[in-house]
Amino acid sequence: MTAELVRGQNHPVSQSRVEIRVSAGTPVLTLASLADEQGRFAGNGILAHPGARSLPGIESPGELAERHTFTVDLDEVAADVHRLGVLLVLPPGGPVRFGAVPASYVAVADPGGAELAGYTLTGLDAETAVVALELYRRQGTWKVRAVGQGYADGLGALLADGGLPAPAAAKLAAAALGTTSRTAGADATLATMPTLVGDLRAPQTPQAPAPAPEPPDPVPVSGHPYTGTPGPAPGGDSAGSPPTISYAHPRRRRTSTEPPEPAPRAAAPQEPGQHPRPVAGDASGWSMEERLYNQVWGMFEDLARTVAAYRSAVEFADSRMDRELDEALSDPRHRLGGSGNAARDTARARREELVAQAQAVLDRDLAQLIAESEVVEPALPAAYARWDNPVWHGHRTPEENPLALRLGDLHLPERPDLRIPMLSRVPLERGLWIDNGRTGSEAAMTMDTDRLRRAAMDMAVALAVRLLAAHPADRFSVHVIDAAGAGSASLAPLVRAGVLAGPPAAGATGVTQTLARLTRRVDLVQMALRAGAPEDLPPDVDTADQLLIVHDFPHGFDDRAVTQVRYLADEGAAVGVHLLMVADRDEASAYGPLLDPLWRSLMRLSPVPDNHLADPWVHHAWTFEPDLPPQGSRVLDQALDRVAEARRTTRP
Repeated sequence: MTAELVRGQNHPVSQSRVEIRVSAGTPVLTLASLADEQGRFAGNGILAHPGARSLPGIESPGELAERHTFTVDLDEVAADVHRLGVLLVLPPGGPVRFGAVPASYVAVADPGGAELAGYTLTGLDAETAVVALELYRRQGTWKVRAVGQGYADGLGALLADGGLPAPAAAKLAAAALGTTSRTAGADATLATMPTLVGDLRAPQTPQAPAPAPEPPDPVPVSGHPYTGTPGPAPGGDSAGSPPTISYAHPRRRRTSTEPPEPAPRAAAPQEPGQHPRPVAGDASGWSMEERLYNQVWGMFEDLARTVAAYRSAVEFADSRMDRELDEALSDPRHRLGGSGNAARDTARARREELVAQAQAVLDRDLAQLIAESEVVEPALPAAYARWDNPVWHGHRTPEENPLALRLGDLHLPERPDLRIPMLSRVPLERGLWIDNGRTGSEAAMTMDTDRLRRAAMDMAVALAVRLLAAHPADRFSVHVIDAAGAGSASLAPLVRAGVLAGPPAAGATGVTQTLARLTRRVDLVQMALRAGAPEDLPPDVDTADQLLIVHDFPHGFDDRAVTQVRYLADEGAAVGVHLLMVADRDEASAYGPLLDPLWRSLMRLSPVPDNHLADPWVHHAWTFEPDLPPQGSRVLDQALDRVAEARRTTRP
């Protein structure tokens, strides 16, 4: 089974001979770089490119193409090489940036052809050269890590960032690209896709460095806390691990010269040796909202590491008991006499003692986290709060966009009642996919199909209401495609409140018209941004952020509509058009691998409990549960009434 990596996540490589596969969607140059333990380039033979394709253990592709395959023999790689990077570079005369072409996919496969790990390079913008994957040594074994580190100034900037002097980096880059230019000029078939222009994000040159391998403390990628795809955990593998949970600071006020507001001091402990009493907002930040956001992240990490320490201690106790039993029973005299029973009893008693000590530490730390959760949960703003939080009763439409949004709760089996809010940065950097298929999890398989589909659509509506309520009245619009009308019962609160951009689109005609409007908006905003004239958009273009809920995909979608959905998933988020799919992947199986990039680009959520997400530090499998209003509650209707009233008062 292929491990679908996110940026910063690693996965063990069990084979010494592997195949690298690249699917770029546009002709690119694929190179291989060799670096030392610190990731620095030094000496000769650091880059395999079309002019010098062969290095020990590697032979890189020799020409531009949309798809590349090459073999790496890790046993043949020089002993002083600790990192082997897979680089993708756009050719001169082709697309001007990776943000203007479909997301590339890079995979590592075994000699038999089975993919071990894959990574989709999402979130790129002005970059023209990117480190896609990295094979690296760790304690005598090899691993692969998804890097996704891009450079707007191209291959030369990438090489210079790796330690090459600027003249040498420029010379080596020119050699690689010069060979490429001649190849491209001789082959008229290497036509590229038209460049899609504009982006709401300011390009950086280069982006912040990717995390070093196995850092002593978890350092999220992109160089600042809470990034959407964190780096690897210290000493941790992600073998078989699910997608990593994303926590990210949406918009730190980097231009401000004022320091962040200090965190409130925790109350002094009541007795010596006790932990201080927890305080809501006990973290740094420029506002209470951000301090609470940071505190939730800290609780998330504390719980992950506390449980990891406990599990490690139990594993050690078990292995020690097994070793002692093996030693005691290796002598036949012990097995026949009474001393064997005594040795078994002693080994088991030692094991129970170690486990009891670990359990005591776990109980102590969990008690502190529970106490903190009991303080933090009531203090959360509406965007972060559960639907049963009293904050919703006094909620009013805000004047600013939220920092983040609660998607649900996370918990571990050691303490299922200790729930950590799962927050996603706003604006959403990737679309959401609520899986209403019965093959997604054990809980889904035991649930009636109709109930599961209704639960998935109810979850989508609850998320849409939360987004509407958390944004200013005129800053967020919701569109719905419900081709067969099967979601009408769940959509009733949105329709009744009149907060949708239009009636839910039904039938093939409704699907076509809705997708045409949103793809037109994406195109126009991109062109306006590139021209530096966003104020010159046509008056009929809604500049508010847009959410498109698609129910029962691909029912009612023709090939053109499917392509438009993929386009919105790839390009929409950067210009404020976000996708929320409610679908069963199996129902789209007729499209085969055509839709694989779509599913990979979306964050999968489940309407029933499912342990399909991992933390970024030690890669526990966390159980995700959606946050839904209590049975019989009118909190959704009340929130929608306030949104509708705020819209009426803000209309000219």
